[in-house]
Order: sequence, then C-alpha cells, then structure tokens
Amino acid sequence: MTRRRVLAAAAVAVALVGCSETTEPSSRPLAVRTPAEDAVTEVPPPSPVATPKAKPTPDNPYVTERPPWLGTRVLPEGPQGFGPAQRTPPILRNRRFATPDILPRPKKKGYTATIGPVPRDVLERSTWRPKCPVAVEDLAYLTMTFWGFDRDRHTGEMIVHASVAEQIAGVFERIYEARYPIEEMRVITLKEQRAPITGDTNITSSFECRPVTLGDSWSQHSYGLAIDINSFHNPYWRGDLVAPELATAYLKRNWRRPGMIFEGDAVVQA
Repeated sequence: MTRRRVLAAAAVAVALVGCSETTEPSSRPLAVRTPAEDAVTEVPPPSPVATPKAKPTPDNPYVTERPPWLGTRVLPEGPQGFGPAQRTPPILRNRRFATPDILPRPKKKGYTATIGPVPRDVLERSTWRPKCPVAVEDLAYLTMTFWGFDRDRHTGEMIVHASVAEQIAGVFERIYEARYPIEEMRVITLKEQRAPITGDTNITSSFECRPVTLGDSWSQHSYGLAIDINSFHNPYWRGDLVAPELATAYLKRNWRRPGMIFEGDAVVQA
C-alpha cells in the first residue's frame, strides 16, 4: 500500500477536532481546528465528587491506574443532549491511562496500516444504519499502529470515508513517528451512542452517524470525514458547552500535558 505523507486538500472536509468555539465544518478543503491557547476558568460542579489524585502504577511509571468508576457516573442531560460542564476530577487532570486493547498488539516493528471494506461484525456494532447519509460501500475500515500513554505500541481501528482512507493512514503514520500518545482508537458503538452521559470518554475515532453538534444537519463524522483525537485532552468547547463534560481542566491550554494538540505541533502538521 502506498501512503501519502501529505494530506492534500480535497473537495471534502477532514477535520482534526480540538477544543473549539466553532461549529463543525461544512464541506470544504482540509480544516484543522486547534485548541485555544488562553486559560479558561473551570466550571464548578453542582456536586463535587471526592476522587484520588493520579499516581503512577507500580509496573509502569508512565501511566496511572484507570479508576473503576470511569464510564459509570451518569450526568443529568440537558435539553440539547449534553450534561452540565463539571470540574475535572483530580485523577483526570493529567490523564495518562494505559490503552485497553481490542485488537492484537502489532508484532512487526514500525507502523502498519491496513485498509479494506467494513467487516460485517464491525458494521453491526457501529452507529451505521440505513438512514445515515453515506452508503456502506463508500466507507472503509482501517487498522493502524499507534503509541499509547504506556509508551507501548497498540493496534487501533477506524471507519472513514473510502475516498480519504489512504491519506488518513498516512496522517497517522506521521503521528506515530512523532510518538504522540493516544488512549483509545476504536469505532464508536451504537450502544455507546445511546448510553447515558458520563462526560469522561476519550476515544480517537472518525465515523459516527449523528447530527452536527448543536444542529440538525448531518455531522461530517456521519460521512467519515472528521476525526476526533483524544477527545478528553482536546474537548469541544462553545459557550457553556464542554464535551466531554468532565474535561474542563483541559480548557487551560497553557498547561501542556501529553495527548493535547497545539497549533504547529506534529498532529496539526500531519
């Protein structure tokens, strides 16, 4: 497979989404949105929750132990489908969790990527359904090597639009070469999409059949033409809305932590 190292501007938008006060892009050439550099006052929670501070695990000093409550504490849902912004629990303020593997770890050295049709079992657990604005035949399934916060190599998966699959594989090769850490790279499931809000997810993904944030039109994610990278480290921000809701500590972009994206860094350049 030949991979292009430079993602050319196409007739569609491929957005690497960071912390932003703008809505998702409509179809236009390559758009890269980067987090704001200024500090932002954290939003206080309606009811603070005591949680332990992050400590390195005994077997790996680079990561902290994943708290057992992650993904279980349900937030109240507002009229727009989001929960209220929360103060980030101490253990999540410098989030460095080991990657939960869903695919076998790479055996070969270096970066490896595969591109093919979306397997039936993957499609069935994804958010695709007949009313989505893209046909299954226009989507592609990628597997790609990435570095975790544990400084180990993992295999991730992603559904993207077939027209940009080869280019996206090249983008993540450059991200891999930069050793940029990613917590999870996998397909968003329909069960997750319909689950109650917990505000602590951190998934790197592309295709998700859903409306644009705070809108009624289809999101670019619904076409496999937008990518979220470490969504907790690089949250969506618009007015009072922060998503994920517990990621308010990451609105402070002057406190640089692993997993964050900044203007001019390796991720943006890729």
